[in-house]
Amino acid sequence: MSQADKAARFRSLHVPGAPLVLYNIWDAGGAKTVAASGARAVATGSWSVAAAHGYADGEDIPLDFVLRIVDRIARSVDLPVTVDFEGGYAAAPADLAANVARVIAAGAVGINFEDRVVKGAGLHPIAEQVERIRAVRQAAVQSGVPLFINARTDLFLQAADGHEAMLDEALERSKAYRDAGADGFFVPGLTDEGLIAETCRQVEAPVNVMMTGPLTSPASVARLGVARASFGPRPYRDAQKDLAARLAGIMARPDGAPSPGA
Repeated sequence: MSQADKAARFRSLHVPGAPLVLYNIWDAGGAKTVAASGARAVATGSWSVAAAHGYADGEDIPLDFVLRIVDRIARSVDLPVTVDFEGGYAAAPADLAANVARVIAAGAVGINFEDRVVKGAGLHPIAEQVERIRAVRQAAVQSGVPLFINARTDLFLQAADGHEAMLDEALERSKAYRDAGADGFFVPGLTDEGLIAETCRQVEAPVNVMMTGPLTSPASVARLGVARASFGPRPYRDAQKDLAARLAGIMARPDGAPSPGA
């Protein structure tokens, strides 16, 4: 498939009630593993990509390095690749557009694009984020690749509770982002099933949730109308726990040999 074909394929996988499952990876090896395991698309997680290469999340890993990683991932699998692009490594729309053109050139057919002020405080005002999303869309149009813009709001990550009171603003943001050219709406931190279902009912775009806390399986959110279920940093954390446990098992054996079957 061409990159544009992959973008179209990726868009078609977002079906409310039959969510696209994205088990977020951080390198080409992980991409190949999930592809061989039946994944329909490959997604990076910014936290995991940063941690795997010795950086903190929040655009600490240099953009040039990220783009090299994306390029290797996209060349390693014949699946659509979506990139957790945080805040796009820029505040000004023109700079943001230039960076989006680069991530598309590296092989991405989708991005997560958040409204948190990276390396700052709070969220971008709605009007400001709208202009940023318009710049992303324009860059995609000029590239000839129908990029799937998964507009992420960090509204629900700002507080552990009180999410019901935040719903109106979330819905306002979703509409504004959609009108500006976003394709999906990502609500990490929102785990209340009733509020997720209400979001899916009111948002005119595929809704993405992060599988954390009480959200235990894609099947548990499918019935709520979710169209995309991603796992964020959890796969990386689980992989590191497994690595540590395997080494501990080896070190605990008198002969230092791996346990049978390891």
